[in-house]
Amino acid sequence: MSFLLRLVINAIAIWLASEWVTGIDIATKDNVNPVVVILFIALVFTVVNAFVKPIVQLLSLPLLILTLGLFTLVINALMLLLTAWITESTGLGISVDGFWTAVWGALIISLVNIVLTAVFPSAKR
Repeated sequence: MSFLLRLVINAIAIWLASEWVTGIDIATKDNVNPVVVILFIALVFTVVNAFVKPIVQLLSLPLLILTLGLFTLVINALMLLLTAWITESTGLGISVDGFWTAVWGALIISLVNIVLTAVFPSAKR
């Protein structure tokens, strides 16, 4: 149940980031429901964060220590760009215009995740 709740929280966060940040767009096809596309993007984002992000954090540990954890925002932006790259290849996905757009999107996704995880404590990892 925690995985499904985490998936929905990520879907809401990605949707809000696409609404609030210019340069982040969700691409859909004509006959596909946009909610299904957002859930697909959230699934890819959740898998990327579960498997790739810990490896990147481990490799960038000196930078994380040096910046007192602020480098995590850069890592989150890179995970969003990786998600965009993976999902754009399917034709259903998210497109991010550049690195700084990804940073703003990652900031919004992180903040929404913090708020919604506080509201739904059973979604904690």
